[in-house]
This record gives sequence, structure tokens and C-alpha cells, in this order.
Amino acid sequence: MSSTMSEKILARASGNEKVEAGDIIIANIDVAMTHDLTGPLAVESFEKIGVENVWDSSKIVIPFDHQVPADSIDSANNHIIMRKFVENQKIKNFYDVNAGVCHQILPELGHVVPGEVIVGADSHTCTHGALGAFSTGIGSTDMAMVFAEGNLWFKVPETNRFEITGELKDNVYAKDVILNIIGQVGADGSTYKACEFSGQTVGDMSVSDRMVLCNMAIEMGGKTGLVEPDKKTIEYVEKRSNKPYKIFKTDLNAPSLKTINIDVSDLEPQVACPNNVDNVKPVSEIDEEIDQVFLGSCTNGRISDLRDAAKILKGKEIAKSTRMLVIPASKETYLKALDEGLIKIFIEAGALVSSPCCGPCLGGHTGIIGPDEVSLSTSNRNFKGRQGSPEGKVYLSSAAVAAASALEGKIVAPE
Repeated sequence: MSSTMSEKILARASGNEKVEAGDIIIANIDVAMTHDLTGPLAVESFEKIGVENVWDSSKIVIPFDHQVPADSIDSANNHIIMRKFVENQKIKNFYDVNAGVCHQILPELGHVVPGEVIVGADSHTCTHGALGAFSTGIGSTDMAMVFAEGNLWFKVPETNRFEITGELKDNVYAKDVILNIIGQVGADGSTYKACEFSGQTVGDMSVSDRMVLCNMAIEMGGKTGLVEPDKKTIEYVEKRSNKPYKIFKTDLNAPSLKTINIDVSDLEPQVACPNNVDNVKPVSEIDEEIDQVFLGSCTNGRISDLRDAAKILKGKEIAKSTRMLVIPASKETYLKALDEGLIKIFIEAGALVSSPCCGPCLGGHTGIIGPDEVSLSTSNRNFKGRQGSPEGKVYLSSAAVAAASALEGKIVAPE
């Protein structure tokens, strides 16, 4: 019987010839990631289990990215806990405060290849499905069991396959595509489903753009986001990793597959309005002055996003009523932006550029907003209190809309 990509990957990982949606299986884990914010609880829970050593120190990846450098005594203590764990367990893949956002550096540094099962103690771990892996977020206590045993139970998900067609207009990007999809299906439209993104539009996208789609699968309830590997995937992976991999693809007659057709030919720039990611409107329908623009995060802090924004900002000045915070997603991204002169463009335009980290995305660190302030962000969530004060408002957009809006002091589309 035919199977989906997710079913095939989970069958391999569980040692079964075949699994079907709804099956409960125990899958071996290829990569386990936790960071400075979720890691301490995972370590505490692991120590309570009473196992002396982790199952495989080479398969655990620990980046510091959420509160870096430490902004409080609590976060400094979290860093200490994790550094001791790394040392005691001889964790080979540890990235301290200067590396960047976890979901950017894992694929960038070769930890993600097609066909793997990847778990992370962070909900946006689904980003890595852009490279053809089954990648999903789990809780810190589940991560403790992975540390101890190297496996975890899963319910095999059904699949929603978004067949995306049409050529994108100028100044319309992958972020607009995924916001539009979430607006159509709703925040619970793919609950515990594998969200596959396919079609010619996706085929034309870069790997970075595909990461944007998969990153936000969780915002419509998805268990994971996935793109079938192609030539672009293989080129990206083989340039960055020497790990063996296996490519799986979905059989279009698989029983658990539902195909949803999306035509983006007439799509215009989109914005998610407060306080839900599925509250999506075209930019042309929004009239809102803004206090802050945040360009960064695991959704849109890559070099392509910085280039898009710099092209709009070059030789211009940000509105005096608005502040702009630019945070590259990784050290590699930051260095490329330096080499290309993008950082100079941002600073001359009046933006503040910070070192790679999550920044204000989670409301726990750099650049949070105060009561009644309005933030336009290239990140992935706009829930009440997500970027600071619960009385503040957060809108989500592409990097291009963010840059154009910074110049105007209100939400607008690029000319």
C-alpha cells in the first residue's frame, strides 16, 4: 500500500517495513536539540532518571540562542547548568552565545539531512523538514527520555499536502505564502498533521524560503513541515554535511494524504494581525502606525531576508517615530551581511544591529515592547505578550514589508 513521506521516514526509524497514520511507534532519534531556555529542565529531568550517560553524545546538539548573552542572573545560571552538562556528558556539538538561532545553525552546520528523525525542545523544530527530514518539537521532559534512551514514541500523523502553484508577484515572498495558507486553514487547520509543501512554486523557491514554510507549519497545528528533497536540497546538504542520508517521497495515492490546492498568482503582501497568526489580511487593508520593526528570527533572519530589506533601506532613513532592530539568524549570516555591506546600510538608515540570537521574538530578551506599543516583526508568533507587554500589539510580515514600513512609520507594502 502507498505511503506518505512521513510514514516512510517513521517506518525506517522504528524498524518497521510499513507504518500507517494513527499507528503508535517507537522511533530511533537521529538528532536531538535543546537550547539555553528549554535545556535546564531537560537536564534536571534526565538526572532524575538516574542514567549516568546520554545514549549518544554525538547526536545531541546544544546551541545557546534565546537569552544570549545572559540578560539576568536566572539566564546566566541556565547557561552554567548547560555548560556543565555539555562538559560532563562530552557533548560534541555545543554552540555557545555567538553561534546564532538553533533552527538556522542546525541545517547550516550540517546537522540535518534528508530522511532523519529530528526532535528539538522548541516548537519551531519543524523548520528542518525543509530538507526532507521528519522534524518536530517536543517537551523538555520528553527530551530527557531521548537523552537517556535515544528513542521516543510517536503517533504517525496524517498528511496535508499543500500543492502551491503560480508565479509570485514582485515583493511577494515565502512568508506571504505561508501566512496566506494559515489564514485560509486556520490555527487548528492541520492539527497533528504533517504539512507537506509541494508544487512548482515551492520547486522554484530556495532552501531558505522552504524553511520559512516549514517553520510556520506549527502555527496551523502541524506536527511537522516537509518539502520533498530535490536537486537544491542535495546541493545544500552535500555542501554542509558528510552524513549519509536517504530520500523519501510521498506516494500521491497514499490513503492518509489530503491535497489542498493553493494558487498564489494574485497574492499580494500579507500581514498577520494581533493576536493570532491566522488573523491574516493583505497589507492594503491595514492602517496601523508602528513603534518598532524587528527583522530577524528563525523565520526570516537569513541572508536573503537581510538582502531584501537592505535593498529597500539603502540610502534612506527610518521614520523618526519608529525604531528598527536587525538581528541576523547566525554568525555565518552576520558575516555575509558584513561582507556585502548590508550592516552598513542598516546602520546608516538608523537601525540597531545586534549579534545573532532570538531577540524579541519570545519576549524574553532584547527589544521587547511596552504597553500600547506596536511591533511589526518578521518572526512567527503574535500572541498577546509574545514580544513584551500584553498591552502591546504584534503584526507579522515579510522582510520587505518590514523594511518599507520602517521607512514610513506605518505598515505599508514595498513600492
